[in-house]
Amino acid sequence: MQSHAIDRDPEPPQLVDRAADNLRFIRSAMEGSSRFTDISGLGMLVIGASAVVATLVAQAQSSERAAVLVWEAEAVVAITIGVLATLHKARGHWERLLAAPARKFVLGLAPPLAAGGVLTVVLQREGLFELLPGMWLVVYGAAIAAAGAFSVRILPALGFSFMAVGSIAFLAPAAWAGWLLGLGFGGLHIVFGAVIARRYGG
Repeated sequence: MQSHAIDRDPEPPQLVDRAADNLRFIRSAMEGSSRFTDISGLGMLVIGASAVVATLVAQAQSSERAAVLVWEAEAVVAITIGVLATLHKARGHWERLLAAPARKFVLGLAPPLAAGGVLTVVLQREGLFELLPGMWLVVYGAAIAAAGAFSVRILPALGFSFMAVGSIAFLAPAAWAGWLLGLGFGGLHIVFGAVIARRYGG
């Protein structure tokens, strides 16, 4: 007696397409609700240390223009440290740097920093060097607070702390400006960097 295999109809194409769409939606929702956690607390500590050095070097300068150049060089150093520290923390998981949380983090960070760059050029051109420290601190704080909405929960607090120090810099005597820059870019980075390193693994 010959047996016949039971033919099974393949899944209807519309069901397969619907299942694929559902999987894409679930993956997108999970990715969108996650946070960018590759912020390096150790990197922040190093940035803070470099800012302390920049504070001492800038205070030793004989002119406002020279002190501003020191801090602009420090900005390049800090950005380099931040990028390298983030890459080091994400090593082996490079796809996280292209995922939605990372893109949202950059989207929150970049526009305020770009605005700060434009304002730096304008204020320097007009010779308004005394406004630069407060502007740098406030704009950087706004960038960190905005990006922090998509990252570790402590980052917005860091951003608002920078904005508070920047507000003081606008009101304080000009002689305090360099020290307030050191308090912000040095002290705050060191304190919050240590907390992030301890809570979020480096």
